[in-house]
Amino acid sequence: MTLPIAVSLGDPAGIGPEVTAKAWDARHARRLPPFFAVGDARSVSRVWRGPIAEISDPRAAAAVFGDALPVLTVEDAGDILPGSPDLEGGRCALRSLELAVGLVRTGAASALVTGPVSKSQLYAVGFTHPGQTEFVAERCGIAYENAVMLLAGPDLRVVPITTHVPLAAVPALLTIDLIVAKARATARGLQRNFGIDQPRLAIAGLNPHAGENGALGREEIDVIEPAIAQLLAEGLSITGPHAADTMFHPRARARYDVALCPYHDQALVPIKTLFFDDGVNMTMGLPIVRTSPDHGTAFGIAGQNVAEPGAMIAAIVMAAEAAARRSMS
Repeated sequence: MTLPIAVSLGDPAGIGPEVTAKAWDARHARRLPPFFAVGDARSVSRVWRGPIAEISDPRAAAAVFGDALPVLTVEDAGDILPGSPDLEGGRCALRSLELAVGLVRTGAASALVTGPVSKSQLYAVGFTHPGQTEFVAERCGIAYENAVMLLAGPDLRVVPITTHVPLAAVPALLTIDLIVAKARATARGLQRNFGIDQPRLAIAGLNPHAGENGALGREEIDVIEPAIAQLLAEGLSITGPHAADTMFHPRARARYDVALCPYHDQALVPIKTLFFDDGVNMTMGLPIVRTSPDHGTAFGIAGQNVAEPGAMIAAIVMAAEAAARRSMS
């Protein structure tokens, strides 16, 4: 019997509850596998009039999934007002994430899908990680450099080598060892989660025109090229450094399976431009499958019944496919 997928609802005042409920509505049309939400069930009922089944054990999810959205309630999140985050909601989001990770790690669920959270509210309640990716990695016993945030759309996958750091800090953080570790984890993740036997990696330069042979910066010569040489010696298929402004048109995208980019926006601008409504964040390098819709809490539209569920649906589908591949390996 296939285990259900755990979906942490994220901030109860954001659009996580709404898009999760809408994903359940689309379960037949999109042939979604059984999943259950983890959080405060009231955050769903505040924004959706569909049927909810509160469960206390993930094993009950499959039995009720056909008739109602299963919700494993963590705790009372206080007064929930869509669009108005508060500390109680932040605590609920964190505890929902903690529980959902634990359920997947112990084998009670097949994969983890994380709803969007408010980092400011999490920080206010003691969260010390840059984001959910780093938190999940730590809970799985994986070092930061060996966990990779991959963003995926229908025909583009990107990896930011550095993530939530100031742009001015990137050159010092971009080391040969970091690039090599991220590339290795990315290649292994594409094999395990996507079934790509020989992944083709392409890496962008840090500077305009990939540094113009040192005229516009030496990071390509001193850091990126030596990392590529080491990875080629290990047998990986990797090219670069490429000028980032020519990497994302259709012909270029056909030449690689994933683009590795030195900094956050270099990777996320193209994926969000092309696939804003159905982009998925998947963490490579973990012992579990973890995905997330590639959007935020969208407090400005929460509770208005206008949030698009496409990215949540895509995240559930991708998680299910990856979990199935892993179970057969």
